[in-house]
Amino acid sequence: MKHVKLISHNEKETLTFGKTLASFLNKGDTLVLTGDLGSGKTKLTEGILTYYGLEDEISSPTFTIVNEYIKDDIKIFHFDVYRLEDSSEFYAIGGEEYFENGICIIEWGEIIQDALPKNYIHIQFERNDDENTRILNITSYGEKYDELLNKLI
Repeated sequence: MKHVKLISHNEKETLTFGKTLASFLNKGDTLVLTGDLGSGKTKLTEGILTYYGLEDEISSPTFTIVNEYIKDDIKIFHFDVYRLEDSSEFYAIGGEEYFENGICIIEWGEIIQDALPKNYIHIQFERNDDENTRILNITSYGEKYDELLNKLI
């Protein structure tokens, strides 16, 4: 497990970090994004999708639980599990079957903590005193992601 803190001073920096992070992601990778409403989770996801040329496709999956984006042979699954009671509802929709089939981005992932794969990256967003600044606390779970964080910094 490795932990790093990143400061994003505005939405553009969050988007840029998302694009950079996306350049290291592959099928089977999972990102868990946590933080208050409006803290930057969807903006980071937009940055990831921008890397793949899918920036015009993004929509919040709040009411559908998961949105699927496809670019060439890469599938990106963007989950918003805010409305789920717990991981049993995630299992009921076959959520765990997505993990190996593409890149999974899970907003509000703390709700389904026990359903998450063993290895993933957790990014916890915090607001700062400045309205636009966000603190991204990034934690890797698994050696593969320890190495990825080393490359990112």
